[in-house]
Amino acid sequence: MGRPPHDVDIVTAARPEQIALLFPRTVPVGVRFGVVLVPTESGVYDVATFRREGPYLDGRRPSFVEYATLEEDVRRRDFTVNALLFDPLDGSVVDLVGGRDDLAARRIRTVGDPETRFAEDHLRMLRAIRLAAELDFIIDEQTFQAIRAHAPAIARVSAERIRDELLRLLVSPGRVPGLERLQESGLLREILPEVAAMEGVEQPPEFHPEGDVLTHTRLALSHLQDPSPILALAVLLHDVGKPPTFRRAERIRFDGHDEAGAAMAEESCRRLRLSNDETALVVDLVREHLRIRDLPRMRPAKVKRFLARPDIADHLELHRVDCLASHGDLSTWEWARQAREHLTEEEQRPPRLVTGDDLIARGYRPGPRFKEILEAVVDAQLEGRVQTREEALVLVEREFPQGDGKEIS
Repeated sequence: MGRPPHDVDIVTAARPEQIALLFPRTVPVGVRFGVVLVPTESGVYDVATFRREGPYLDGRRPSFVEYATLEEDVRRRDFTVNALLFDPLDGSVVDLVGGRDDLAARRIRTVGDPETRFAEDHLRMLRAIRLAAELDFIIDEQTFQAIRAHAPAIARVSAERIRDELLRLLVSPGRVPGLERLQESGLLREILPEVAAMEGVEQPPEFHPEGDVLTHTRLALSHLQDPSPILALAVLLHDVGKPPTFRRAERIRFDGHDEAGAAMAEESCRRLRLSNDETALVVDLVREHLRIRDLPRMRPAKVKRFLARPDIADHLELHRVDCLASHGDLSTWEWARQAREHLTEEEQRPPRLVTGDDLIARGYRPGPRFKEILEAVVDAQLEGRVQTREEALVLVEREFPQGDGKEIS
C-alpha cells in the first residue's frame, strides 16, 4: 500500500531452540507457542515458528498449538490482507489466500470461512470493522453477515481488548462509517447499548434539523479533526442522556440530559476499563457540554475560570462539533475562543491567595464548603475585588462568617 511498516514480524520453519543457537541473545516470551524475541542493533524482532492451532474453546485462545508448514500457518490467520508474507531472499510476496486482490479491491475478508475465524477469536469481528474504518475499505459481504450472526459473542471478550479496538476506531478517519457498521452489525448494541439506544430518538426540529440523536452524534464525530481517544469517546457519549430524559411538553425536551449523560458515561467508561483519570475527563466533558452555550450570560469571573481550565481546548472542540452537527451557529464558540485568547497570564493561572490550611488556621472545619469558599476567593481575584492575601481573608470572614449558623463542614 506504500505505507511504511511500524514493525517487522518474522515467521520461520526454525524451532525456538534453533533460533537461540543463531543469535547471541534471545528472549523466550512464548516458547509454548513457538515465539521468541531477538534483540539486535537495529531493533527487537518477533520471531515465530510456523504453527497451526487447535479449536478455540473460549473464543480467544487455541486449545493446543503445533508446529506446522508455512501454508498451515497462513491459513490460521484472521484476514487475507494480514496474511501476506515477504520473502527477503528473493524479494517476492507470498500470497496463498488472495490478499493482494483484496488489497486492490480495498476489501476486508477473512481467511477461509468467516464463521470459523470469528469462533476462534470473537474480537476479530470488531477488528474487521476497525480495520475497514482505518483503511477506508469495504467489508466482504459474507464476512459482514457472519459478524451480524455472531455479534452477541463479543460479550465474551475482555473489556480491555474491546476498549482498545473501539478507541482506535474512534480516532480513525473512517470513524463515522465505522460507527454505522457497528450499529448495522449489532456489535454496538453489545458494546455500548446506551449509544445504540439513541437511534430513532426524535429531537426538536427547530434546534436539530439533522434528525434523531444518533444521526446528530454521527455528524458531530464527522467534524472532529485528529481527536484524542478521550475527546472522540466524549463526543460519542455526549448525548447518551437524551433517550432516558426524553419527554414531550410544548416541544420535545431533554431536561437534565447532561447530568444523566455524565452518570451513564461514567458507567460506560468503567465497563470499558478506562483509567480513573481518563474516566474523569470523559465524564466532565459530557457533564459540561452545554456550559459554553451559557458563558455569555455568566459572571465575568466564572467565564474566566472556565476558560482557564487545562482541558478547555477539548470543551471548545466538543461545543464546535455539537453546533456543526445541529443548527450550525458558531457565534458563541467564536466568542468563547476569542475570550480565551485575551486571558492574561494571571487570569489563566491566578496566584493562590488563600489555602485550605489558612481556613483551618482561622477555625474553619474542613468539609465540602471549603471548595465554595476557595472558588469565591478566585472569583473575587478575577473580578479585581481582592489582590492580596489579607484582602482575601477579610472577604472570607465577611462572606462566610463562622457564626452565621451555616455548617462549613
